[in-house]
Amino acid sequence: MDGLSAPALTGIRRLSALDTVRARIALAVELGLLAPGEALPPGPEIASALGVGEITVRRALVSLCSDGVLVRRRGRGGGTSVAAEPALGVVAEIAAYTGAGAEVHELIDHRLALETGLVHLAAIRRADDAVPAMEDLVQRMEKASGWAEFHELDARFHATVVEASGLTATERYGEVVRELYRYYLPYPLAYLRESNREHAKLVAAIDRRDAVAAVEVTCRHVEVLHETMLSRHSR
Repeated sequence: MDGLSAPALTGIRRLSALDTVRARIALAVELGLLAPGEALPPGPEIASALGVGEITVRRALVSLCSDGVLVRRRGRGGGTSVAAEPALGVVAEIAAYTGAGAEVHELIDHRLALETGLVHLAAIRRADDAVPAMEDLVQRMEKASGWAEFHELDARFHATVVEASGLTATERYGEVVRELYRYYLPYPLAYLRESNREHAKLVAAIDRRDAVAAVEVTCRHVEVLHETMLSRHSR
């Protein structure tokens, strides 16, 4: 993965786990992905979605409240939400993400090149029980209550598709996806629901063993990341 160790990637690796959570949530607010007044998921869900510990999430949320990005309400019906007029430009660690555009686009292209081949094989080789497992995940994503739950199910869905390819040596794909997930930001649920429509189309193509259609869906699904990651276009 020599091509993935560019300076900006090294930059986000230098951030502590606490700072990555602060940066990703604050950037989502600044990009309009998290709207003023919008409630955040429970801490354990955020921890799972962002790949950090719950204590780290709690510390990050407290600090973002102190910064004026978020607000915390106690008692019944309380929780953490985006401030009505969130402070902008107060989380310096955001720069490690906003300055990584070229590296993110390269990661997306890596994912596209690898995933289209794996999807092609999945459509041809998938076992009979693979499609019901994919359909179940699509249904669960449709019912997801927020971006954190959806993200976890989305990761499981794509892993299931890759597994259906029958290949055992998929480490390179896993590395690329993990690197790309470092840049994952909370997306509006409406956008994620639309993304899930493509999941359903992909499953239908795999179900009928239509490799060409499966690859076409995958191309659309991955290439759109060039327009949406770290940008306002996803709202």
